[in-house]
Amino acid sequence: MDWIWKSALLVVAGMILLRISGRKSISQMSIATTVIMISIGTTIVQPIANDQLHKAIGSAAIFIVSLLIIEYVQLKFDWFEKAINGRSKVVIENGQIISKNLRSMHMTVDQLEIQLRQKGLSNISDVKTATLETNGQVGYELMRHAKPVTVGELERILGLKSGIATEQSTLFQEVSINHHPIPIDPNLK
Repeated sequence: MDWIWKSALLVVAGMILLRISGRKSISQMSIATTVIMISIGTTIVQPIANDQLHKAIGSAAIFIVSLLIIEYVQLKFDWFEKAINGRSKVVIENGQIISKNLRSMHMTVDQLEIQLRQKGLSNISDVKTATLETNGQVGYELMRHAKPVTVGELERILGLKSGIATEQSTLFQEVSINHHPIPIDPNLK
């Protein structure tokens, strides 16, 4: 029965190691990073898998159950989600790269520029706010002068629709203040 505790301990150790390694998604990993992650996975399973097949299957089941429990607890407790996944970080603000945040996220300016180019951006000074999300992707908001015209704005300009534009809370403000509102369950009303 000690294999159950070994499996649980290996889940915790694996999460800590992966959290330390950074937040790049599998598609963003270099060949070296991929090899290291596979090696970590193999190393974690080796102490259990070498004994018997039923222990290896049981361990895999514990890993899956652990994952389901972790995902459930993340949904219930914001502090736990933050501890496991971290939070998004602002990497560009008002067209200026925040190098300190990039370094803390294990990302170079070149890697950031690659992601911005892939999103069709050609000038960092056009970016009002960019965040490195917990999944390794970059989210961004353009400066007012660089934003494309929306249908609503075009209709207002052409006089087809009347309305006053109001400033609304943005997703990037949530990252800047490091807080997001907890969704209200409509069934609780």
